[in-house]
Amino acid sequence: MTRHVCILKPRIFAALAALYLLLPAALSGCAAKGGSAADTSADAAPHGTITVFAAASLKATFTDLARTFEAEHPGTTVTLSFAGSSDLASQLSQGAPADVFASADAATMKKVQDDGLVDGTPTDFASNTLAIAVPPGNPAGVAGMKDLTRPGIKVVTCARQVPCGAATAKAADAAGVSLSPVSEENSVTDVLGKVASGEADAGLVYGTDVKAAGTKVAGIPFPESEAAVNTYPIAAVANAGNKAAARAFLDLVAGPEGQKVLAAAGFRPGQQ
Repeated sequence: MTRHVCILKPRIFAALAALYLLLPAALSGCAAKGGSAADTSADAAPHGTITVFAAASLKATFTDLARTFEAEHPGTTVTLSFAGSSDLASQLSQGAPADVFASADAATMKKVQDDGLVDGTPTDFASNTLAIAVPPGNPAGVAGMKDLTRPGIKVVTCARQVPCGAATAKAADAAGVSLSPVSEENSVTDVLGKVASGEADAGLVYGTDVKAAGTKVAGIPFPESEAAVNTYPIAAVANAGNKAAARAFLDLVAGPEGQKVLAAAGFRPGQQ
């Protein structure tokens, strides 16, 4: 039996060796053009569109920060979705696509985190306290929490499952009063809207919402609000499609620039 032995000539062997060494680089270049997982890694430069789910009380500040983010990172677009924190958490649990979630309380964030929908540890970036919002001129003469229990006073609050509603319950307990709202809303902006339109004599909202409303409502501070300080956490969503931009947005919010915007709107620091 004759065996055939294939012997590579030196030049052919050298050419094949060179091709073998170049192959990984060539494949890497093809993957980058096609949009590989590296494009969405947290270490990549921010690019593309980012979707941010944020509590309704963050609308003014996050709208400003979104503009700042886009200006600092050309080629990026920030899509904002505002609603009650519990509604946003439900959307995430049902598979709604998002890159960042900012909640108006730690309890809602913990639920999302326990469901495995958060990437990493949330950052407490702000805190807020309640105020009593009344129509301009305060026609019902509301001065504090006890006035909200007077006969004929139409009070609007957030529903208990919403962070501002949970805070309202704590504040009412601290004041020793039992509220009987004519309406319970799913977001703090809805409460504010009913007061501003004159549908309610008073409503429990965040102090930052009163400030943002300008002359549409007046704000009545009350001491029992200190018993219900809400901390705002922010985190990247576990299945974020744009991890680089998500990380950069978190850094902006928690950094000096973001904190300056939040403080100007009346938010307190995150760590209380």
